[in-house]
Amino acid sequence: MTVQIDKPILDPYDYDFHEDPYPYYKRLRDEAPLYRNEELGFWALSRHQDVVQGFRNSTALSNAFGVSLDPASRGPHASKTMSFLAMDDPDHLRLRTLVSKGFTPRRIRELEPRVTELTVGHLETMLERADSGTVDYVAEFAGKLPMDVISELMGVPQPDRDQVRAWADAVMHRDDGVTDVPPAAIEASLNLIVYYQEMVAQRRKKPTEDLTSALLGAEIDGDKLTDDEVLGFMFLMVIAGNETTTKLLANAAFWGHRNPDQLTPVYADLERVPLWVEETLRYDTSSQILARTVAVEFTIYDTTIPDGEIVLLLPGSAHRDERVFENPDDFVIGREIGSKLLSFGSGAHFCLGAHLARMEARVALTELFRRIRGYEVDEANAVRVHSSNVRGFAHLPITVETR
Repeated sequence: MTVQIDKPILDPYDYDFHEDPYPYYKRLRDEAPLYRNEELGFWALSRHQDVVQGFRNSTALSNAFGVSLDPASRGPHASKTMSFLAMDDPDHLRLRTLVSKGFTPRRIRELEPRVTELTVGHLETMLERADSGTVDYVAEFAGKLPMDVISELMGVPQPDRDQVRAWADAVMHRDDGVTDVPPAAIEASLNLIVYYQEMVAQRRKKPTEDLTSALLGAEIDGDKLTDDEVLGFMFLMVIAGNETTTKLLANAAFWGHRNPDQLTPVYADLERVPLWVEETLRYDTSSQILARTVAVEFTIYDTTIPDGEIVLLLPGSAHRDERVFENPDDFVIGREIGSKLLSFGSGAHFCLGAHLARMEARVALTELFRRIRGYEVDEANAVRVHSSNVRGFAHLPITVETR
């Protein structure tokens, strides 16, 4: 009698996969390090060394059609909403260099006191509500702060921020089993683009001190960003910068709750918060799956993948690879991670906003722990986000014990 062994399966749209992708990843690493999904038309790389090489091989694996599997987000138009993330060199290098003139480490450093103010404001509201019982950590805090920071950076006026945040959330939502962008997300994208177009037009007439004005003024040897290029970068900030940081803050809270022994030293010494952030980025990264398009024939595991095919890189899997991390399925704050972290990519496309995300998470979690003695997550009522590439919570109800 022969025993039928199922092939490993990777379906980025499957709700069960969203609940816990890590057993799926383990099977891929062990049984199909180069995986093929005929039905959805992609290949996938799951081992750490292969994901690193995939990120760094931008000649064979192109970003030009975007980094999402969703058909509506893919194609030559991808750079309109994903800026230089959906470009190859030399276009990528030109745009990234120009954007870097406005989006400087100094600008991020100078933003920190304001990030602290915004954090404290949201925390005070959340903790007041928590006095009467359970409060939604995402709705009251993790979902609000990153978008407010980006709005602050861009110069979005305070009264508009709730609406801009609602559009940004709608852009990312995916329905169960639907392998494309739903109509509500397309409508939200258009609303955001129209809003930012008006903002760019205003700054052209009357520059202010914000990043939008800095981008419009950025120049290298007479080369400047067009309105569309500024718009594309603003959209990228909303999608990549907002969504992933929201998920990072909620994932940190969830896994901290699941591993209270790991948090005890953090309560005692808030200098350990950045270590908590790094382990969360490794253990359960917001950015799980990134697509590339084969530009020239790409050979790996004795298989040649023809050009035009989609290859998914799985940093979420790479971070649990036992070939690289000891006991990778244990959440250990303070473990040695360093350059093995792939949450912000690697190589030419390394995330320009990595320092902003780390600063926001450090400030947010430090200020939270200054005010609380402990917290509990109501796991039964926690709701995961359903997305083909990011991982985190739509709702995370918690109870807190204030200091």
